[in-house]
Formats: sequence, C-alpha cells, structure tokens
Amino acid sequence: MVERYVMSIDQGTTSTRCILFDHRGRLMSVAQREHEQYFPKPGWVEHDALEIWRNLRRVVPEALSGAGAAVGEVSALGIANQRETTVLWDRRTGTPLGRAIVWQDTRTARLVEGLRNHPGDEFFLERCCLPPSTYFSAPRIRWLFDHVAGLEQRAQDGEVLFGTMESWLIWNLTGGTAGGQHITDATNASRTMLMNMRTLTWDEELLAFFGVPRAMLPEIRSSAESYGEDRSILPGIPITAALGDQQAALFGQTCFSPGEAKCTYGTGSFLLLNTGTNVVRSRNGLLTTVAYKIADQPPVYALEGPIAVTGSLVQWFRDRLGLISSAPEIETLARTVEDNGGCYIVPAFSGLFAPHWRSDARGVIVGLTSYITKGHLARAVLEATGWQTREVVDAMNADSSLTLNELKVDGGMTSDNLLMQILADVLDVPVVRPMVAETVSLGAAYAAGLAAGYWSDLEVLRRNWHRAGQWLPDMDSARRESEYENWQRAVERSLGWIQPSDRPDRP
Repeated sequence: MVERYVMSIDQGTTSTRCILFDHRGRLMSVAQREHEQYFPKPGWVEHDALEIWRNLRRVVPEALSGAGAAVGEVSALGIANQRETTVLWDRRTGTPLGRAIVWQDTRTARLVEGLRNHPGDEFFLERCCLPPSTYFSAPRIRWLFDHVAGLEQRAQDGEVLFGTMESWLIWNLTGGTAGGQHITDATNASRTMLMNMRTLTWDEELLAFFGVPRAMLPEIRSSAESYGEDRSILPGIPITAALGDQQAALFGQTCFSPGEAKCTYGTGSFLLLNTGTNVVRSRNGLLTTVAYKIADQPPVYALEGPIAVTGSLVQWFRDRLGLISSAPEIETLARTVEDNGGCYIVPAFSGLFAPHWRSDARGVIVGLTSYITKGHLARAVLEATGWQTREVVDAMNADSSLTLNELKVDGGMTSDNLLMQILADVLDVPVVRPMVAETVSLGAAYAAGLAAGYWSDLEVLRRNWHRAGQWLPDMDSARRESEYENWQRAVERSLGWIQPSDRPDRP
C-alpha cells in the first residue's frame, strides 16, 4: 500500500490532537479530545496521564477515519508535547504514581527560591543554561521525593520511571510494560534542568544535586530518528520524531537558519530565535534551549522569550470587563480609533515573564483621561502584545550577534489583522503568517517524515511553506520610539508595586 501521509500527535496542555498531513504539508484530517484540568490547591495544576493515553487511543483512529486512510498509508508518526509537565510511573505495572504535575504548577516555589540562594543561579546556568524555576522538571521530581513517602527509595531501586509527556506516550506506544522504549528527545530534555546543554547528556553534578537516580531517566535521543515501531494503535508504523511544542512550531515554520524566528500567539506567547549550532547564554532575561537535533547532525539551539499574557488579556477584556462579546470583536472596536489616546496596559496578571521575570509585578493601566473610550482601551490591549514582543526581540538582539529581519507568526491571535500590523510597526520588520496554521503539529510531522525518508531534506520543507499574509512596517520611527518609551514607563509602574528585593524573580 502506498504511504500517503505522515501522522502528528500534538499532546497539548488542554487537549490531544491527531493530524494527518500529505506530502505538500496540507492538513488532511484532524481529531481532538480535551482532558480534565485538576487544581487541587492554589497554584497546583495536574493532569491524569492515563486519561491522556486513553484520549490518544481514541483520536488516532478518528483521524484515520476522517481521511479515509488505512494504517498502511501512514509513513511515520511524530509527537509534539506540552513541555516540562512531569510524569512518574511504575516500571513494572505502567501505572502513574499520582497525577502529572503540569508546567504551569508553582508548588515548587519555595524550593526554587532556596536554589537561587544556594547554590545560586550560576551553578545551574553553567551546566543546563537554565536558572532555577518552577517551570522545569527537576524541582518537581525533588518535591515529589520530599513529599511522597518511599518514592525516592523506590526510584533508587529502579522501580520508578520519569518522563515528560512524549516519553510517557512513546513508552506506551512501543509496548509499555512489555518492552516499551523509555526515551526523550533533546528539546524536551533541555527543559528539565538535568541535561548538560552542550553535551546533550544527563549531567552528573545536576543529578547528584537534585538526588535524581539515572535509572529513572529516559535515554536522550535526537528529535528526528527512529524510536521503534508502534505496537499498540498503529502496529508496525515507525515513531520517528519528538519535539517540545514550541520547538515543533519553530520547525513547522521552517526556521532552519540562524536569525530566523517565530512567535506563537495564544493565551500567552512564545518567541524562539534560531541561533544555529552555538549555545548562546542569555544575559537579558531569555532562556537558552535546544531547538532541534536531526539524527546524528549537530544540535541547533534557540533563544526563547515566553510572554505570560497576550490572548488571555483579550479574554479578560471580554469576560471581566464585558466590553466585547467575542474575541474577534476587539479588532473591530480597536479600529474605531486612530491610536491609543495615550493609554497603555501592562497585563502583569501573574507577574511579568521575559525579559523581566518579576512574579510580583502587577497589571496597570496608565494614561486614563476623560478622552479615553472603550475603543482606545481595545487598541491598548492589542498594543500590549506588540510592546511585550518588542521587549523580547530587543533582548534577543542584545544577546546574539543576530538581528531579527522578519517574524513568522502562528496561533489563534494571528487572525487579528490589526494586531499583525501593530507587530510589524513596533518591531520595524515584516510579519508573515503561513497558510498552515497548525505549525506545532506540522513541525512534528516534518521531523517524523524527514527521519522516515518521506521528505528528502530541509529545502523540500521550505518549499512547502507558503505565506498567507504579510504586514510591513508603516509607522514613523520617531513615533515608534516615543511610544515605546511610554510603554517602558508603564512597565516601571507595574514593577513599582514590587517590594524592594536584592534579587529579581527570574525563571
């Protein structure tokens, strides 16, 4: 039977999706199921890993049916996943040892604060290029060892396995307790605080510091290579790719050269800049991460700037203020005015992420006068996303010898054409949107198809990328810089809520 498709699994924070792509990178079929979010205590966020596995078993045949495809028409399977979410399970039974702790969870805040004081950020930055943060997996493993009786001893005895979501799914797909492959890829391993960023191996000093036994860790593999065949849902189909979701989006946007960047605009936003084979340690509030590693080729790295609140600010404007009834209405309302009327919104609802990393900053609205209408507020909401992106881009330009010349965008907010123009104006670079919006899933499919020989090389993937829209800068430079100064003063107001501290709160 002719292999016509590559299958992609996007295991996200709220749902699991299965998508079939053809040789031209076109979406042929999609199936999706949401999973429950658990909030047992303030700041705690959990998922049921078994529910996610059950959902995967459902969406795969649904996607095949949607395309009228048979298993034998699938060339390969790739996985993109929510990063940093931590799963521990019993090696013998395959049963998760409690719910997965999600990347948004902040229960390790006290532990992380202790790490900042001793041994300090530099100890970790030298090895994994990440500062201590509640984001990453290692503090969660340590927290579980400290709070679940007998767990650490069981891990030392080789009874417990750790993984992020791609490890959990691949282990189950390839056989589970009957010989499942316990592996991760370099992009996901780079988010654990346990991997040496330069050698792409588990770092002995970090393992010793956190007390994590090597026996519980998955083998670190490339992002695109053969991991084995599916023995559960698609018998005989090779699993040939795994990437963290934001790295998958970078790959799906075909940002294969140093200096190319993408930003995914959703509830929050994630901007990644390809820095090539060089490890660039940020001095300006960004994260260093593995972008991807293809087979035995050298790894490609990236600088990442996470922004906490972008799309969720529009949701707040709709649900809390009631000034619009649906998210798309904000563009219509914002177009009723020519500018923001001097009004700026800093959406530090849960502090500010990159490049400030101040969790106790607070949201502010500045410049309110009797002249301000809801149209001005709507425009200020959209501009907040633009100015936050500008801050991250400035940090990236300062950290690297690369200068951003174009920004590729994806995610739900990119349907707002006014926002896209605002981005082009505040960044002073073209902003481009691709034809295929599902760039996370597409990136996992591209990596899988590349490893399986379905696509021959990166240039073929580049030719698959097609522009759906482009926005060029159309703002006077003096006005741009003047408004940016106003935004920065508003950010200072946001930071002014912070109590004096000797140490900024970075991730």
